[in-house]
Amino acid sequence: MKPPCMTIVKHVLPAVRALIAKDLTEKHGLRKINAAKKLGLSPAALTQYQKGLRGRGFTEKILQSKNAMELITETAEALANGEAASSESVMVKLCQICRTLRKEGIVCATHYKEFPELEGVGCTVCKKQ
Repeated sequence: MKPPCMTIVKHVLPAVRALIAKDLTEKHGLRKINAAKKLGLSPAALTQYQKGLRGRGFTEKILQSKNAMELITETAEALANGEAASSESVMVKLCQICRTLRKEGIVCATHYKEFPELEGVGCTVCKKQ
């Protein structure tokens, strides 16, 4: 079996990065190079997130989660204001976002689609956490 974390790495994290990058540049007015630096990305990678070349497929699903979007907004705000002083504090927020999406069942459909062997098993791993 493939754990939901594989789906998160492939789909969720790129979409979360794209949403945070958008927030940093549009709401907080950061230049791309500064937003990229705060996210630990190259400016080219940030541009790919903004153009939808990375993270596009899952962004709409994340937008459906009020709780995840609040966390994404908080993360972008902390990064923009310099409150996220360490990489660890950003990682904690990213983990909270992923846990929220898992608990809400938003990751499930994509996880089932990627790993059809889960059909009929009755997977409840994400919702239990």
